[in-house]
Amino acid sequence: MSTDPRVYSYSAVLMGSPILLKLFSHNETLASRVFRLIKQYENLLTVNRTPSQVMDINHAAGKHPVSVSRPVYELIRCAKAASLLENSAFNLAIGPLVKRWKIGFQGDSVPPESEIQTLLAITDPTQVLLDDADCSVFLTRPGMEIDLGAIAKGFIADRVRDLLRQEGETLGLINLGGNIQTLGAPEGGWAVGLKKPFGAAEELIGSLVVENKSVVTSGTYERFFERDGKRYHHILDPRSGYPLDNELDSVTIISNDSLDGDIWTTLIYGMGVEKGCAALRARPDIEAVFVTRSGEIVTSSQRHFRFTLLDNRYRLTGNIA
Repeated sequence: MSTDPRVYSYSAVLMGSPILLKLFSHNETLASRVFRLIKQYENLLTVNRTPSQVMDINHAAGKHPVSVSRPVYELIRCAKAASLLENSAFNLAIGPLVKRWKIGFQGDSVPPESEIQTLLAITDPTQVLLDDADCSVFLTRPGMEIDLGAIAKGFIADRVRDLLRQEGETLGLINLGGNIQTLGAPEGGWAVGLKKPFGAAEELIGSLVVENKSVVTSGTYERFFERDGKRYHHILDPRSGYPLDNELDSVTIISNDSLDGDIWTTLIYGMGVEKGCAALRARPDIEAVFVTRSGEIVTSSQRHFRFTLLDNRYRLTGNIA
């Protein structure tokens, strides 16, 4: 990140992650407001505690619709739209599979194939019924569960950016445990490190410099377990019920909104490098950096960021300028 001596850093632990806020003004009151806002949305969106509007929806599955606040409803509507894209690797209704695999949590295990198939039957996003008039959500089948964990951080990071703008801040950065959203740019831009897959915590393979952009990375190294010599990571394929298995170790999305970053890391993961780059040609506002298992770093383009390689064990290919 920026090393400008005028930067003030504030931190807290929320959403199970260390949260870092950087401002160019000493404003503890604003920092406290930011952390309260994060906590407020965490309480609305989590599936790990009650009360929570998402938990209310899940508990009413197969019984009745549940009305929720407008921000939660709009986020669910956005998540459903991404889930219904053709051959999408994103699925807001994947909750039963996430809960069963428990990847990254105590009790993780490989489910039997028969159990995978049973759970897939209750992960159909078309069975998440939305009513715009009263902001209600109805999961039509008992046992269904929506899980907004894949996009909650991006949504919240964007709300923090909006709050900072409303308060007159022109320079800032929020890091929500890997979801980074920037406001403006200090001299030289904001430098964001790209982690080395399965490396030590501080090992970087590259650095991206951005201005007024979000940077979101999703990787197979973030949460995983191993059984009988095989690694199972947390990025599940809603089409098969198993972790996505392709040439990728990580995908980083550079976009205006962090919510887009969350959605597109999952979509692109499901597509792989070639199809992912092809899909992004229709979205000039969104760019990707792919890190493959074979040690290649590929970018879809470099219109809105600069990339510097920091580890010569990796090879730059694709559209690196």
